[in-house]
Amino acid sequence: MTTTEDQIKEKYLERAIRELNSLTHELQDCRECPRGNLMPVLGSGHPQADVLLLKHAPSVAEIEEGVAFYGRSGNAVMKSLKRLGIDPLVVYGTLCVKCPLSDPALASPNCVSRLLSEVEIVEPRCIVVMGEPALECLNDVGMPMARPVGARPGEIQALTPTIDVIFTPDVDQSLDSEGAKRDFWRAFRALGEWYEDLPPY
Repeated sequence: MTTTEDQIKEKYLERAIRELNSLTHELQDCRECPRGNLMPVLGSGHPQADVLLLKHAPSVAEIEEGVAFYGRSGNAVMKSLKRLGIDPLVVYGTLCVKCPLSDPALASPNCVSRLLSEVEIVEPRCIVVMGEPALECLNDVGMPMARPVGARPGEIQALTPTIDVIFTPDVDQSLDSEGAKRDFWRAFRALGEWYEDLPPY
């Protein structure tokens, strides 16, 4: 009996779900960061997304819910995706620092390095990096075959031979003034151009 392309895709999806579940348990059991009894804030979205959204650290709403891109930033991103005609089902969102800490600098380098595992599981084609701290984290995480990318808003840059990066201002810091919102949107809409050029296979 021959294996169909759909069956192969299903197997890859099952594996990605399994590996993300395993990473979730690893994060929940980790005690390297001084987060007390609070749980880490987990990534959310499609386990094999084309687009990975990356922020540096969780907001209060994300800490309360335990999910990345929950609350104001999530609503702003969803509206932006809708305006660009991008299906939210092709998107996965996560954080560099997953533990709710008073100062993200207190995060263990071992915990932050788990971002590399997350990217390897999801295998996105594009990472939207929001803010310079997240960009610094991505550049420092040691991704195989990666070259440094710069804080150039709205420019599509090659991170690896298979992953592009689009840098935007930090979405959380962009929601309190009209000028900052416009700056974020100007940079984020490059994702629409990138998505339109994506081959349909």
